[in-house]
Order: sequence, then structure tokens, then C-alpha cells
Amino acid sequence: MPEKNVDLHGSAPHKHKFALLLIDVINDFDFPEADQLLKHARPMARILLRLKRRAQKAGVPVIYVNDNFGQWRSDFRRTVDYCTREGRGGDIVNLLRPEENDYFVLKPKHSGFFSTTLETLLRYLETQSLILTGIAGNFCVLFTANDAYMRDFNLFVPSDCTVSNTKKENDSALGLMKKFLKADTRSSSGIGLRRTQRRKGKRRSHSG
Repeated sequence: MPEKNVDLHGSAPHKHKFALLLIDVINDFDFPEADQLLKHARPMARILLRLKRRAQKAGVPVIYVNDNFGQWRSDFRRTVDYCTREGRGGDIVNLLRPEENDYFVLKPKHSGFFSTTLETLLRYLETQSLILTGIAGNFCVLFTANDAYMRDFNLFVPSDCTVSNTKKENDSALGLMKKFLKADTRSSSGIGLRRTQRRKGKRRSHSG
């Protein structure tokens, strides 16, 4: 019997108890309340970039979980290009543009777990705790947090790295996640990230 594939055929080399999820930050902002959201999203993006850099330094996997904005024939790179060219938040997309070692998951609806490969990826990354960030706190972040809680992940939802149309709506969503999903909502600077000790041993090659 073949040995269990422990590394997604070599495509998931990271192993860390934490993973940082950036939810819908690659966004075209093509909806009526976009101006409201952009007012909060632009300063949030700069804080989120600092958190991403800390995560990268600690070896924490960075995963973009994103709508495809109806571009069903596109891959994630085309989604990024589309939101940069056509969207109203091109400055945010450029600031948080995915990099070579980042992961990405395209989702059809609110939750990052609904009809996606996210759960499989997190299992191979050996993730225990999720840092959920992005847009919008009272919709896609909240739905993703709910599904993550049901899968027994520890949750961090830094209060300065998620936004909704209004501060009141965002604070309400954070309160719900803290009370019912046991999420830690401290600010991003208070989340301690350290490099996880890699397990020793040679990585086996896999065919087929």
C-alpha cells in the first residue's frame, strides 16, 4: 500500500501551527457601499501588510481566500489583475498583492470553507490556529470564522485587521466572534508569532 502523502506532492512545504488568512482583500469594490468600506479598508490594509511581513518572517503560511467576482474562467492571478484594473481599490490590491510563496483559495460564497480546498490545505500545513483578517468583518470573515470554529481551530481575529461598512457593524461582528466562537480579538501587534521547529527527516518524493 502506498505511503500517505504528507506534503501535497511537495506543493505545501510549510508546516506551522498558525496560518494567516487574508479574506477578500483582492476586491473590485463594485457595490453600492464601496465608499464606506474603502474609508476603513485603506488604513487597515497598511496594518495588515505589517502583520503579513511578521508572519512571513516567522514562517507562518499566508493564505489568500478570495471571491472570484464572477470570473469563473480565471485563475487567481487573473482575479488580481482584474481587481487592479477594473476595481476602485487598486491601491489596496497593489499593497497586498500576493507573493510567490503565498497560497490562494478561490471561494464561491461567503465562507472560505464552502466548496473550497481550504480545509485540505490547512490539514497538510498542520495548522491549529487561524488568524482571520480582511473584508468584510460582518460577512465573509464572520462566516469563515463560524466554519473554522466548527472544525475546532483556535481563532484570532485581530480587531485592527478586519473592516466592515461601519465601525459599529465591525465591532458587533467582533463581539459575536469573541463571545460565541471564542475568538481572540486583540490587535495584531499583540499576536505573538514564532517560527515553528520543522520536523526532521527527508521528504519523500511522490509520483502520479
